[in-house]
Amino acid sequence: MSTPSPTDRRYSETHEWHKQDGDIVTVGITRFAVDELTDVTYVDFPQKGKQITAGRSWGEIESVKATSELYAAVSGEVVETNDAVKNDPSLVNSDPYGQGWLIKIKAPGADLSKLATGEAYDAKHG
Repeated sequence: MSTPSPTDRRYSETHEWHKQDGDIVTVGITRFAVDELTDVTYVDFPQKGKQITAGRSWGEIESVKATSELYAAVSGEVVETNDAVKNDPSLVNSDPYGQGWLIKIKAPGADLSKLATGEAYDAKHG
């Protein structure tokens, strides 16, 4: 089994993690998703200020193996995208829970309680 998923965030069925800090929710993809994709080559980011709708695709992630849609479990406004990943998509592979984060969404009142805990996610995908 791989390294356990961090317990300070919640996980969606589509393999994105969501970490809430007040009204801001940071979104990235899980180690499981990274391992499935293999080498990430490109991430299609939304514009800052774009409205994201929970459960709807907001971008794509491309690897040498596949292209996958990216989703968020919360609705809100994109307030930041990860420029480091734009310039070096391999950060998603090397540090998906840290430097490889993708977007930050301003989502007042976001409720992540319906998403899986790290333990539950790992039990299903570990």
